[in-house]
Amino acid sequence: MTNKSSRFSKLNLNSLLYCNCIVILSFILCSPDCYAQSIDKLRYELGELENSKGRVASTMVEIDKKIEQVKLNILSAELEEIGFPSNDHVIRHKAFSLAYGEEVEQAIWVMHIISSEIKDGTVGRTNDFRIDTLIQSGSAEEEDYFIKTRNSDGDVEYDGFGYDRGHLAPSADFRWSRSALSESYYYSNMSPQLPGFNREKWADLENYLRNYIVSNDESSLIVVTGPIFDGDTNYISRSKNKVAIPTRFFKVALDPKMRRAVGFILPHKEHLQYPIESYMMSVESVEKETGFTFFPNYPVDSVKNGYEPLHWSNSIQQGDVIPKSAPDLPKGHFNTIDAKNFMQDGSTVQVVGTVVSARKSRKGNALINLDRKYPNQIFTIFIRKEHLVNFPYDPVTYFDGKEIVVKGKVAKMGSTPTIYLESEKRISLFD
Repeated sequence: MTNKSSRFSKLNLNSLLYCNCIVILSFILCSPDCYAQSIDKLRYELGELENSKGRVASTMVEIDKKIEQVKLNILSAELEEIGFPSNDHVIRHKAFSLAYGEEVEQAIWVMHIISSEIKDGTVGRTNDFRIDTLIQSGSAEEEDYFIKTRNSDGDVEYDGFGYDRGHLAPSADFRWSRSALSESYYYSNMSPQLPGFNREKWADLENYLRNYIVSNDESSLIVVTGPIFDGDTNYISRSKNKVAIPTRFFKVALDPKMRRAVGFILPHKEHLQYPIESYMMSVESVEKETGFTFFPNYPVDSVKNGYEPLHWSNSIQQGDVIPKSAPDLPKGHFNTIDAKNFMQDGSTVQVVGTVVSARKSRKGNALINLDRKYPNQIFTIFIRKEHLVNFPYDPVTYFDGKEIVVKGKVAKMGSTPTIYLESEKRISLFD
């Protein structure tokens, strides 16, 4: 009995010692010092990972810069390959080139490429206007456009000379490259533009070409832009370097992939009401006006001889036509653009245009659209159902595709200029 009890006592003692060892070991492993060592190790590992991430990010930034530079080099090489408009001394920047006219103190042409990169570009305006140090004779500068003075209270006052610093190569065309966009603010890329012209129709033309890129995957546009000076040259009177004021501006664009080109010449006026298509012409026509030869090394020279408006605008539908040129119309006749100037003023005018669509409404009224189809109509002839009996023909079909003149008072149907006709005596073919 004593031996058995002794054996159990030894067993219990051994078990107790074992359990105590486990407890002590657990206490050691789970002590605050142990946790501290583990956390320090994890923090060290975290720091190493963050450092590695930083090194990778830094490397990626450098790679992105090199990629951007290579892309700019490609654009520059493509400009060289296609050929410059003249043999003047060419100033080459990262994404555009130009020829500078010392006598007018601005570029006589600027050539750049609108690349598909603009679709994903996010760079905003830099507004870092500055002198172009590559112009050996000295470029225009801030004092050619306005005087800036700082008052005693720290406020800055601007004394403008009446003209915006109009970009020839638009900054937004380089929104994928900060360095190229910044360079577009060189004064060598500026031309004096009336505020209304610069911010309205000229901006519309710039947007027009960018929209072409957005709508045509993988296409790029080679663009040349510049001023035109007609007659005696006028200058900004207070300009420090005697900057000349253009009378017109031109822009030509070539899509080498699609083998199509187009030109534009806009009169330099405060407000232009005609749509961009009204100023559209062949590149060859712009060459005759400027004396330059555009895209001289492009192998398909025939693309400069014509243009197709439908290729260049999403707003133009098949069958639409460009409104008649106002100067080509007889006295007292107006095109479908100018017609809106007479809306509800009581004047009786004669409007000339081409019938591009005609239909009868559910109520039986006839609607005839000139130059632009529904839903982009710019002028409508409206004949009520009860007045159709006054026509010896069906006006919905009779004038289809023909150039006509309609006489009457211009009313307003929605926002569209409209003449309401009651008989066939006030509508006829235009000779």
